[in-house]
Amino acid sequence: MTDSALTRNPFVATRRQLLAGGAAVAAVTLTTAQATSAHAAPAPAPASAMPAAFTRAGHAGGHIDHATILRWARDTWASVVAMVAPGTGLPADNISGPLASPTRSGYTSPTNIGGYLWSTVVARELGIISAGECRRRLTQTLTTMSRLKHHVPSGMFYNWYDEATGDVITVWPSDGSKIYPFLSSVDNGWFAASLMVVRNAEPAVAGLANKLLSKMNFGMYYDPNARPGIAAGLLHGGFYDTVPAVGYTVGNYLHNGPDVYYTLNHYDIHVTEPRIASYIGIAHGQVPPAHYFATQRVFPSSCDWDWLKEQPVGGHHTYYGIDVFEGAYTYRGMHIVPSWGGDMFEALMPDLFVPEASWAPRSWGVNHALTVRAHREFGLEDAKYGYWGFSPASRPGGNPDYSAWGVEAIGMSPGGYPSDMENTVFDPGFGTCRVGTAPNPTWGDGVVTPHAAFLAMQYEPQQAYDNLAKIERELKAYGEGGFYDAVAVKSGVIAKRYLSLDQAMVLGAIGNVFCDNVIRRNFIKGEVQSTIKPLIGIEEFGAGVIS
Repeated sequence: MTDSALTRNPFVATRRQLLAGGAAVAAVTLTTAQATSAHAAPAPAPASAMPAAFTRAGHAGGHIDHATILRWARDTWASVVAMVAPGTGLPADNISGPLASPTRSGYTSPTNIGGYLWSTVVARELGIISAGECRRRLTQTLTTMSRLKHHVPSGMFYNWYDEATGDVITVWPSDGSKIYPFLSSVDNGWFAASLMVVRNAEPAVAGLANKLLSKMNFGMYYDPNARPGIAAGLLHGGFYDTVPAVGYTVGNYLHNGPDVYYTLNHYDIHVTEPRIASYIGIAHGQVPPAHYFATQRVFPSSCDWDWLKEQPVGGHHTYYGIDVFEGAYTYRGMHIVPSWGGDMFEALMPDLFVPEASWAPRSWGVNHALTVRAHREFGLEDAKYGYWGFSPASRPGGNPDYSAWGVEAIGMSPGGYPSDMENTVFDPGFGTCRVGTAPNPTWGDGVVTPHAAFLAMQYEPQQAYDNLAKIERELKAYGEGGFYDAVAVKSGVIAKRYLSLDQAMVLGAIGNVFCDNVIRRNFIKGEVQSTIKPLIGIEEFGAGVIS
């Protein structure tokens, strides 16, 4: 089974997939834009008050007000601080209510913890916290992590911990359902990425970070036989170290310690978040470089695959002995290599760490910019929402509390990541193989997610800034902890809570765009730059503007 197959198991997925599947529930406070007053904005700070690192963002240019960016960053950091349990230094997955007395989710993940670590570095870089506070926060969290129960042979961490105690969660806090402790490849990838950032950004904690990182071996997830006849394999979604209640396959790719129970799924799509785990595994010599070309840019264009969203176009290239179909989807005069759901998160979150566009100008350098353009044009021109930026986030109105939002036209999923509350379906058909059922739908109450616009800021800084300013000013989707997680643009209903990872993406994007690539330059030092840059630089996607 592939990760992209319709048989995805919600119990083995990442936090985003899990919550989207309704397996976890946390309270969402709802409001409407019409009934909510705008968060009071302080007067712009004088230029002399801007942190030195901030002024290096000359490339942002245009009419971006740096005082506004800094205000957004300060408020976002305030929500991050409110998520952190004082006794452990671990952040909750999400909070609602006032920051002074928040309601915490009662669970966290390696991804959330990693997000807090890199956010702390950004907060220091922006002058929001002192160097001393940064060191204290990083030291506390890394010390806690060194004591947590984990899978010793691989060095990997479980997917769910109680943020207040650090205990592995076996009963879901909201409904009492049983949880089988799971070790996710992608969630451990984000935590390892954070360790690589903080060890270089703050030498005082390098020893603690390296001690954790040196034990993490992503070869534990690498199945060399996932694609028979292909010269490289794929990463499993993860594994259990006790027998789970779902399907599994028994094995141990490290041949170290007892066998584990691998998920039946593999991550087989290229434009999606698990590539951060691939980058790290390859850079550390735990996964062969050819693995990078074993994931699918798109699935084949033959009628056997007509259950997917649309028929791709493109040709074939060979890299590392692997035949790669460099296909793309067609949207508004662009050829774009799609993600599974057409969302900004899958496409651009790994780019927070690896400068993919500059290292691979003929692949990511083309595709990332077009992905951002597609989101903007869809939101403003096709759906006419007036705003843009779509990514998995809280659901305004709840039931469930979390949903996967995206631009269906640049996503492979047949079910689609919808862009509106009505779950409007876009189905253009699959060439001559299958007639589309909804090639020209009427879009409803669109849901925009501010963190998606922050991710886009690397490629369209002025447009992203203007979009966010409108979301704050017109939709009032802003509170004491920064932008709320999502807002429905017609009804004005706001998912009035803060999610740890989404806030970390906001700060990570600000750190890169306005602080001289602080996340990237600390992540890539050493083996990443020497290994990953030449690897990804040789590829040419089938993406581009149609002439």
